[in-house]
Amino acid sequence: QVQLVESGGGLVQAGGSLRLSCVASGRTFSSYVMGWFRQAPGKEREFVAGTSWSWLDSTYYADSVKGRFTISRDNAKNTVYLQMNSLKPEDTAVYYCAAGRKLPINRSNYEYVGLGTQVTVSS
Repeated sequence: QVQLVESGGGLVQAGGSLRLSCVASGRTFSSYVMGWFRQAPGKEREFVAGTSWSWLDSTYYADSVKGRFTISRDNAKNTVYLQMNSLKPEDTAVYYCAAGRKLPINRSNYEYVGLGTQVTVSS
């Protein structure tokens, strides 16, 4: 069992930055692929960014955030981060951290997901 707890959300102006963190419980964090998803009001949850196991060291992003967001993981701290720069109002959503065992991680194959953290970008 893995528990995921997100933090770092908040209110920011367009063009600003936020860094989200997700701390995972358990001693097998490094064996999971990790991802960030988001869900805006009235919309389906969508993939934002993913990272592979640390030994593979690969990352991938939704087209809408490429060049602006960066996902990274620190296995020593059981933590995955999402650095978000050049934020836009359309980035407003609840952001969720997820863990799974298959690449690429997506809505259908993640095994664990956190409760989410709200990100609001004002224009």
